[in-house]
Amino acid sequence: MYLSEAGNPLLIYLGVTLVFGGVILYRAKQKRAEKEISFCCGLVLLFLLEIVCFATLQSSLGLLIFSLACLLCCFYLPAPAMLPVDRKAVLITGSDSGIGHELARFLDHLGFVVFAGVLNERGSGAEELRKTCSERLSVLQLDITNSQQIQEAFLEVKKKLENADLWGVINNAGILGFPADAELLPMNNYKQCMEVNFFGPVEVSKTFIPLLRKAKGRIINISSMAGGVPMPKFAAYGASKAALSMFSGVMRQELSKWGVKVAAVHPSGFRTSIQGTPEQWNTLEQNLLEKLTPDVKEDYGEEYLLAQKVLLSRMPNISRPDLSPVLWDVLHALLAKSPHGLYTPGKDAYKYLFIFHYFPLWFYDRCMSRLAAVPVAPKALKAAEAKGKNS
Repeated sequence: MYLSEAGNPLLIYLGVTLVFGGVILYRAKQKRAEKEISFCCGLVLLFLLEIVCFATLQSSLGLLIFSLACLLCCFYLPAPAMLPVDRKAVLITGSDSGIGHELARFLDHLGFVVFAGVLNERGSGAEELRKTCSERLSVLQLDITNSQQIQEAFLEVKKKLENADLWGVINNAGILGFPADAELLPMNNYKQCMEVNFFGPVEVSKTFIPLLRKAKGRIINISSMAGGVPMPKFAAYGASKAALSMFSGVMRQELSKWGVKVAAVHPSGFRTSIQGTPEQWNTLEQNLLEKLTPDVKEDYGEEYLLAQKVLLSRMPNISRPDLSPVLWDVLHALLAKSPHGLYTPGKDAYKYLFIFHYFPLWFYDRCMSRLAAVPVAPKALKAAEAKGKNS
């Protein structure tokens, strides 16, 4: 039976292409398949086969042949080509807790020589690393907003490596700040986010590039889903992470001539300590309230202003405790012969990036508004709505 009898053959072929194309891309992402010639050629050949099947066999036979080819492509994607660990040395910033802490332990366990930069070398996170990791791991005092500490860390790494090379720098240290409407955030919040999330990684990268250039190594910048798509309440944090992502892209292009590879990582929500403690929330909230002008306070209303920290208390419940997707993507960025320029660990990270780029903006905005919704509306808007109903 010919497809033309059952429906438009072009639409059927397009439908099959979309379904199998999605599956192929998903499996490629799950396998972290390399962007090698073999994989690209496979997709090109698959596309050419579709054209041939449609042009010469507009029947169920043509569709069957094309579908079988798609299935073969799905199940026989090339395995990623990885370099050996071979005691490669890496520097990780922000290793006191969260992703940086788990990365230090993970890479040490795999045999890397790890330099774990911490904000407090006498803190509990640093002590735990010393107790649980091998003698290959060194804890370094490293506040990335302090130029002197960055230089001291550079000299310490260079001294301990002796004649060896530094293979990787993982810029992980970052702060969230207080999530609230952009108009409400005080300027010191914006400046602090830029200082820690952008200027710090830039200075660390610039300082250590001479060592990486000798090794033809890697720079990996831990950005955020908020650095790739606009998210309500995260104007300061998102802008600083977007700057870091753009810096990563530029450095990837510029350092490629030296053999240094650069990747940005955009994790979705994972459970770390970046949101801080209730005591810290109260301090940030008080700072926000003190900096607001009377007009802004009146328009938003006290109820709305005090509801901003609801998002912080909600974060642990909507975040995933398993950090392994981030750890494995960072490992791939470190050891793959052809690492990706962008990694999106976590099931929501790529989803929202895809929606933002390929769906109407109103649809994306509606999806995001649900994620960052607070239980009350600004005072002036509620008053205007009530007035409209009564008129």
